[in-house]
Amino acid sequence: MGAHRILAIACQPSYSFLRYKNSMGILKKRNALRQSLEVFRYSSRVIGLVWTTSRSLTILFAILTLVAGLLPAAVAYIGKLIVDAVLETRNLAPLQINTHNHEFVNSYHPLMYVGLEAIAVAVLAGSQRGLTVCQSLLRMLLGQRVNVLILEKSLTLDLTQFEDSEFYDKLSNARREASVRPLSLVTRTFGLVQSALSIVTYGVLLVKFSVWAVIVLVLASLPAFFAETKFAGVAFRLFSWRAPETRQQHYLETLLAREDFAKEVKLYQIGEMLLERYRQLFDTLYVEDRDLTLKRGQWGYVLSLFSTTAFYIAYAWIVVQTVVGRISLGDMTMYITVFRQGQSTFSGALTSIGGMYEDNLYLSNLYEFLEEEVPLPLGKAIKGLKEQDGVRFENVSFTYPGSLHPALKNVSLHLMPGEKLAIVGENGSGKTTLIKLLTRLYTPDSGRILLDGLDLQEWDVDVLRKRIGVIFQQFVRYQFTVGENIGVGDVEHLEDKNRWEIAAEKGMAQPFIEYLPEGFQTQLGKWFHKGQELSGGQWQKIALARAFMRNKADILVLDEPTSAIDAQAEFDIFNHFRSLTENQMVFLISHRFSTVRMADKILVIEAGVVVEQGTHNELLKVEGRYAKLFSLQAAGYK
Repeated sequence: MGAHRILAIACQPSYSFLRYKNSMGILKKRNALRQSLEVFRYSSRVIGLVWTTSRSLTILFAILTLVAGLLPAAVAYIGKLIVDAVLETRNLAPLQINTHNHEFVNSYHPLMYVGLEAIAVAVLAGSQRGLTVCQSLLRMLLGQRVNVLILEKSLTLDLTQFEDSEFYDKLSNARREASVRPLSLVTRTFGLVQSALSIVTYGVLLVKFSVWAVIVLVLASLPAFFAETKFAGVAFRLFSWRAPETRQQHYLETLLAREDFAKEVKLYQIGEMLLERYRQLFDTLYVEDRDLTLKRGQWGYVLSLFSTTAFYIAYAWIVVQTVVGRISLGDMTMYITVFRQGQSTFSGALTSIGGMYEDNLYLSNLYEFLEEEVPLPLGKAIKGLKEQDGVRFENVSFTYPGSLHPALKNVSLHLMPGEKLAIVGENGSGKTTLIKLLTRLYTPDSGRILLDGLDLQEWDVDVLRKRIGVIFQQFVRYQFTVGENIGVGDVEHLEDKNRWEIAAEKGMAQPFIEYLPEGFQTQLGKWFHKGQELSGGQWQKIALARAFMRNKADILVLDEPTSAIDAQAEFDIFNHFRSLTENQMVFLISHRFSTVRMADKILVIEAGVVVEQGTHNELLKVEGRYAKLFSLQAAGYK
């Protein structure tokens, strides 16, 4: 007895483990099913998107879908009536006394059904053509709508998100299929409704022959459906995983095919190397696509044989029933047609479900991007607490995401209205980062930045940025007209020609603009017809003029604004510039000390830390880092 109890106790853990294992297996299956069903959650959202894009087209699409779904079975049934009517007429013909007199009467019913079928087929063809037209129109409207949604979302993103490679992959995935998948999903959804209506009507006709025929019709189509769904999931995972490689491909295409890269690519003779990398990337991606396509094709063919076998079994069954007289020749014609079309329709319905599953997978990328959390600016202030206090940095520190070392550490400075501050330091010392914090492209990790005595985070961001005119070292060379290139500095006055001229004069761009073929209306860049290319120095003067478009801006930020201009021209520009900005605060980043010395204050930064601060003469007396750099540069001009 004791031995039995010991054995029972010893077996209990094994039994519990098996029960636990079984329960975990069931749970995994439930989770997998739940996840598969959750994928379809985007279907209703996309239909709503289509509805709001064009209600009239959506309604027309739905009506045409109903018509196209109901008519095929009606056509098959009318075909049966034609055959039966013909056979009935032939059987009655020998009984007619005067065949000639009754010829038209005997042909009336078959011809009536032929006419009815012709009308049904014409309406069916019209509905199918209408569906094609609706799809084409919706494709254009919906593609535009989705792209606008992506671009609108992009406008709300922080700069840090654009600089995050993983987030950029998410954006790339969303954009790559954005204009195709929503309409594909809607088309397949409506197609599924159409197929469902056809299947119901086919089923009603087939049940009269045999319930088993309906069961065979359904079961024969399932294997191919499961295979397609599985491969759709594999294709989606492959699509998502290789976003970085796809972006590399696009980048290489850009290097090889853009005019702004063409000079260096040719001079350094790196074209063949870039092309070889492009080929290698394609070969890698092609091998993955080829393997998936071959597997999909092989399994699709093997499993489709089940459907073919089922059809011919049913075909033989229907023929036998006709031969033994259990059904008429018209019934045979109808059942064969219905079974063949029903099998095709049911397979199409399952394909639509598989396609919807695939579309939902891709749309998950789109909606995950559109639902990406963006920190909303909380500031609402439109004026500061101390209007003449200027700009203050108080122990400001900032580290870029993913970096181990701070870009700025405990930076403090104060700039009063009308003062000019020059920022000096080696590349990577944190100069541009300081400017990005001032313009609220980034938020400090610690410390605070004040404007007129109020923390920048409390300002309304649009009001704040209207007070700042900026020219970055890597400014944008817009492929617009000269006037528009300047006008984008204040988009509210983009077309104001008077302000173009004033800004161009302040930026010292007016003299060369007058010699351009169409003046301010001259197209710049080489992307479009009659585009004119400018020199680097001329482009920088255009960018300077752009900064002056904001005539109400009391803060000007100039990040290496004259690096493409010779030293004498730069000196002239800044003498001119200083007289124009008497009442404005100016943040100037430059490597030329002839320019820097004109500033009221100079800030020397090394590795994100302010090491020196003062006027030009004060820093020379200290004989520190600034004095050394100034002496080195001055020696180069001797």
